[in-house]
Amino acid sequence: MSQEISAEFLSLPREECASAALQRAGELGAEYADLRVAMTRSASLRLRDAIVEGTTDDASTGMSVRVLWQGCWGFAASDVVSVSEALALAEKAVALARISSPLVTIRVELAPEPVHNGTWTSALEIDPFDVPTAERVALMADRSALLLAAPGVSHADAGLQFVRESTFFASAAGTRTIQQRTRIEAEWSATHVSDSGFESMSTTAPPVARGWEYVLGRGETVRGARPWDWNDELAHLPLHLAEKVAAPSVVPGPTTLVIDPTNLWLTIHESVGHATELDRALGYEANYAGTSFATPEKLGTFQYGSPLMHIVGDRTADFGLATTGWDDEGVEAQTWDLVRDGILVGYQLDRSMAGEMRFPRSNGCAYADSAEHVAIQRMPNVSLMPGATQASIEDLIAGVDDGLYIVGDRSWSIDMQRYNFQFTGQRFHRIKSGRLAGQVKDVAYQSRTPDFWGSMVALGGPETYLLGGALNCGKGQPGQVAPVSHGCPAAVFEGVNVLNSAAEAGS
Repeated sequence: MSQEISAEFLSLPREECASAALQRAGELGAEYADLRVAMTRSASLRLRDAIVEGTTDDASTGMSVRVLWQGCWGFAASDVVSVSEALALAEKAVALARISSPLVTIRVELAPEPVHNGTWTSALEIDPFDVPTAERVALMADRSALLLAAPGVSHADAGLQFVRESTFFASAAGTRTIQQRTRIEAEWSATHVSDSGFESMSTTAPPVARGWEYVLGRGETVRGARPWDWNDELAHLPLHLAEKVAAPSVVPGPTTLVIDPTNLWLTIHESVGHATELDRALGYEANYAGTSFATPEKLGTFQYGSPLMHIVGDRTADFGLATTGWDDEGVEAQTWDLVRDGILVGYQLDRSMAGEMRFPRSNGCAYADSAEHVAIQRMPNVSLMPGATQASIEDLIAGVDDGLYIVGDRSWSIDMQRYNFQFTGQRFHRIKSGRLAGQVKDVAYQSRTPDFWGSMVALGGPETYLLGGALNCGKGQPGQVAPVSHGCPAAVFEGVNVLNSAAEAGS
């Protein structure tokens, strides 16, 4: 079900501002110009032991103008949306481009894009901003109370956050788009405290581009995105926690891993998602989380992983956090290959990088998290496609004689070229003779990106596919955050180096 565009946003003088700014930029010699109007509302709720610790409800509105003057970018933004301000921003943007132009060594050329006009919204059944605060608190507190009532649970934490993002984009070429996206995340965690220390465990439900119906456990089911069974997960969480508390420490060494989508999505994000951002591969993005080993001369030849590896960039996935109708340069949403048959075959592009590298078109990866920030290349939904068979997680486990089944994400570390990494998780179930045989703890798995993906020997089928993700992927200076989803099936990796994190910490 589509949502209604915010009436407050629609009341802004968008078209009038666009006409004034774009005309003025052209009069001042800009060969390209665009205008964005953005309104973002975000809310959060935090509970500790079923008692409210904090709640927020914030809103921001602004407008920006971006121009190209003799191949140099100029940008100006304001929190005022008016025709007079639009004219002033156009003049400031052109003035900045003129001042900067002598310093530019590579002139910007934008890859072509057809003109688009339209409105797009993400799916929504119940607008979370329409749900009374008391109702939100009651649901979060009731589920926290269930955890607190379970044996061995000392504390229960709960968190909720949701965002509505409304944007208008206009270019001098004639594109006019209006979009609105709503996204939501909820989490509960249980902690056991004893004289010997503490252990904690959280729900594994991913953030999604849905409404309040997701927190209620309702909504449409499509591939990789389905209603979450909160009651089932919360009922099992204390049991999993108790087993973890009593679990022995892992024996390190090369290990066969069956990795659940609730963990594997993060490995995809860090080792493939960021590595295939072309600005990192070109060295333009270096200060924030580094560059990438997947440099352009490797395109079309580099063996990124196993022939089973098929990774796509996708701006169209149902309920995906990076799904949209058009990006923040007015480029239509697309789906394309990043890795096919284990070979690096694509990158994430905006219009300027596509133009510089002579790609025929951007694949729509420009995004700005507010009107005050310029659009930069940001990650689309980056997903590992499931296997061709109907293999279940149980089938994958049954094929492993001795290994670990990893569920849920936790901490991670990766180097500045997205090459050497280490990941942990929430639950680590031993696999003995094709069956689960209790948990172990203190587990981290370590590898190099091509070695890890090259060790993938089996994929779960479509029924194991889950759309994971995060609301707060960071990039850029000044820093920006972007929401992004990563779909994947369960998968089997052979001979991955497993560390004992407790022993490593004590060494």
